[in-house]
Amino acid sequence: MRIFPSSPAAGHVAALVAGALLPLGLAPFEHWYLGILSCGLLSLLLRDLAPRQVFWRSFAYAAGLFGVGVSWVFISIHTHGGESIAVSLTLTSLLVLLLAFLFALPFSLYGYFSPSLFKRLALFPALWVLVEWLRGWIFTGFPWLYLGNAFIDTWLAGWAPIVGVLGMSLIGAASGAVVAEFCQKQQQKLQKFLPVAVAVLVWLGGLGLATVSWTTPVAKPLTLAMVQPALTPSQKWNDAILYDNLVQLRDLSSGHWDNDLMIWPESAIPTLQRDIEPFIQFMEQTAKETGSLLITGIPLYEDERYYNGVILLGNGEGSYRKRHLVPFGEYLPLDSLLRGLIKFFNRPMSSFSAGADDQPLLQAHGTTIATAICYEIVYQDLVSSTAKDADLILTLSNDVWFGDSIAPHQHLQMARLRAIENAKPVVRDTNDGITAVIDAHGKITHQLPQFVPGTLEAEVLPYRGSTPFNRFGSWPVVVFCLAAVGIALG
Repeated sequence: MRIFPSSPAAGHVAALVAGALLPLGLAPFEHWYLGILSCGLLSLLLRDLAPRQVFWRSFAYAAGLFGVGVSWVFISIHTHGGESIAVSLTLTSLLVLLLAFLFALPFSLYGYFSPSLFKRLALFPALWVLVEWLRGWIFTGFPWLYLGNAFIDTWLAGWAPIVGVLGMSLIGAASGAVVAEFCQKQQQKLQKFLPVAVAVLVWLGGLGLATVSWTTPVAKPLTLAMVQPALTPSQKWNDAILYDNLVQLRDLSSGHWDNDLMIWPESAIPTLQRDIEPFIQFMEQTAKETGSLLITGIPLYEDERYYNGVILLGNGEGSYRKRHLVPFGEYLPLDSLLRGLIKFFNRPMSSFSAGADDQPLLQAHGTTIATAICYEIVYQDLVSSTAKDADLILTLSNDVWFGDSIAPHQHLQMARLRAIENAKPVVRDTNDGITAVIDAHGKITHQLPQFVPGTLEAEVLPYRGSTPFNRFGSWPVVVFCLAAVGIALG
């Protein structure tokens, strides 16, 4: 029997609305139950449909999901990229349509199986997770708007150190499907209540797992001073006022050198080190004289290649070159064809190369630091691969391209989940916010307001050890979902 609504067009509209609900479960809205409701509605709307109909119904759902969830891309292209409203809307819409297609194509499998209760409950959440996993690596990946992020402040967060964000997505999607089945009158009582009982036990399991100490705190905390310059792109990349910007960094740091670490955000120094060597030497001397250590983002030029990098100045060791670059932001695919085509493709520092995967971790005051620059923090397996050997995670970012939108809040939420997955604190310094310190349990302990220049002083307690997610990553969940799809379709 086909579930509401009866006409295909009405069903597509309902799916569009259901998809638009999911971002409301994420930051900054954080109505996590809407994520479950959204999944439940989709599972109902896909019932008894042929594969072609499932594709278009899923496509409509994803159009609502990404149309709301990544609407901030328009700001990056129009406000800061200098493109017209028409061009910005076109490019944003193309991104939404591409993401909707990548969502809908795997979900077409939902139309190829016998409609038994337990197969539905196995197939729907498994497909959901595989769609998220696919989106996390195809075309370099876009692991944004994962359902699991919605449950960061719920009992499900206890599962994060074991199964990661994709495992939380699996439980969330399964919970939505269970709720949908529970609401169906034609189901027998045993069939309805058994999945509900299992779902309740899983949620209670997360509450119990939250009490497990996966890592051990180091005896002495580090003191931090985190600078937030709050510069617009036109200010940051303006060579005419480069000196003024460097003076601002110096002044915001003044009076805070008694801390163990002085931290500046991504590309805080917006020019090559060789071009401002006297300033670099002055800051390094200041760090050494005060016993502090400066960590800053800066473009690097080595072996005829440019890197989005991080360096240490003072008594520390190591440097970092960003490994996972943002297409059209940090490098331009088909550069010879697209460069100069529109203004957005000519953004400053858009010709970076990717750093090596096996870079040594930073060493500062006896603390080992794993580094993720901006967008890298949203890749759960990329972060876990280095965080297992680190005492804390440092992420330097520049969310100014997204303006006063939902994107910086989503970005911060994902950084919080990386802290829980790895049971390590995350220190997040950004150009214009949200600068924050996150403890090993994912709680924000210190924070600066957005769009205001300032310096945040804080303490952070490093942790040592590893979680199951550190050792195995997302693969157990992915393999489980592949097996579930194979069994359901068999």
